[in-house]
Amino acid sequence: MSDDFPSSSRGRREVRKPRSRKENVRLVAVAAASALAALFAVLNLEEVEVNWIVGTWDTPLIVVVALSMVLGAALGYLAARRRSSAKSK
Repeated sequence: MSDDFPSSSRGRREVRKPRSRKENVRLVAVAAASALAALFAVLNLEEVEVNWIVGTWDTPLIVVVALSMVLGAALGYLAARRRSSAKSK
């Protein structure tokens, strides 16, 4: 059983590099934007009529807001990923 783990990692703590100022600012900005988005969604709980592509239903506005945020984040991620892969070629 004691051979399951390499002896070099036993008892050692992983040393992390301190975050740069840019990383800290980005982390705070993401946390603030996330908090504002969550607050906005929670304050909009009433039902609205939404024309989904396959039909129209009464849907809580929080679902519409959350779905829009998730789709926007996914599209932004894909666009940034595509841009960074185009730069590396």
